[in-house]
Amino acid sequence: MPLPKKIKKNLPLTESKILLDRRKELVDKINQDGTYLPKSLLHADLDGGFLDFVKNELKLVVDGKLVPTVDILITTQNWAQFTQTWEFQNIDNNAEPPFITVVRTPEVKYGTNPATLYTIPNRRQYFYAQVPTWDGNRVGMDVYKIPQPVPIDITYQVKIVCNRMRELNAFNKLVIEKFSSLQAYQEIKGHYIPIKMNTISDESVMDVEKRKYYIQSYEFLMMGFLIDENEFEVSPAVNRVLQVVEFDTTRRTRNKKTNELKNSDTFYINFTNTQTKRNQTFDITCDVKLTNIVNIDYFDVFINGDYYGRDLFEIQVNTNDVITFEIQKTNSDNPSTIELKLNVI
Repeated sequence: MPLPKKIKKNLPLTESKILLDRRKELVDKINQDGTYLPKSLLHADLDGGFLDFVKNELKLVVDGKLVPTVDILITTQNWAQFTQTWEFQNIDNNAEPPFITVVRTPEVKYGTNPATLYTIPNRRQYFYAQVPTWDGNRVGMDVYKIPQPVPIDITYQVKIVCNRMRELNAFNKLVIEKFSSLQAYQEIKGHYIPIKMNTISDESVMDVEKRKYYIQSYEFLMMGFLIDENEFEVSPAVNRVLQVVEFDTTRRTRNKKTNELKNSDTFYINFTNTQTKRNQTFDITCDVKLTNIVNIDYFDVFINGDYYGRDLFEIQVNTNDVITFEIQKTNSDNPSTIELKLNVI
């Protein structure tokens, strides 16, 4: 019975993490630089990530020697100037096979990554995380928002140039085994980007009068996305403040107002078809409770211009406070209504 040629030299003493522990490990890895926001991902990051994928995951070793990989992305424009500086060349300054190159097509198309396929217009900001803050006196909360990532598709061609069929077969076996599940993944700045293999083509030179060499091209599609850290938004949320209040225990009579609101009084804040913001001034101290909303997805509350919170069911207001309601309508063509009930203090 033959023995396997590949023998593990090192056996792991601890099992790899799975399920919830693995997800926690990924979150810690993403946030290892101390930020609560994801790292930005641009074209240069995707190109560098794919080049690392070829160097590490498609590393070819033949007869105990590592087949070198060109450490930059090759295009038709910079191929001529690169041949003047590459390291694996002979005394005639010509490339010495075998070697592997990566060619990127210049055009970048709108992506097909299924994780980012949404039809939400206008690139609005979306809630990402709530982060507690402390300035030495007050405990607060910051709201982190990011826009929807933009999916893009980038096509790369990995070419192997060699003189012997042995290198060609070894590299083909390596690629086929890597993409036996139709796609592979490359971690780029904490993001896992899928890569699919499209086609395989042969570009070998068949001229009998010249030295024969093989060129086999593998086309890969990287289904990435773009995240720009300049579009991230951080805004303060609710601050918890300790207030010390002194009360005058002497009783004072106050004049009754003819239009004074009583307990359980209900009033409505109406928004027309084009309105998304309304101000309401309260001339008494009371607790305002939300009882019903009509044609409203969510609403934000501001007290005297300061942000107070989102989708609040109870608000405490003082005399002459100005409450601002900013709403996001479910149907922008219809009017909206907020129904409130007062509890006079």
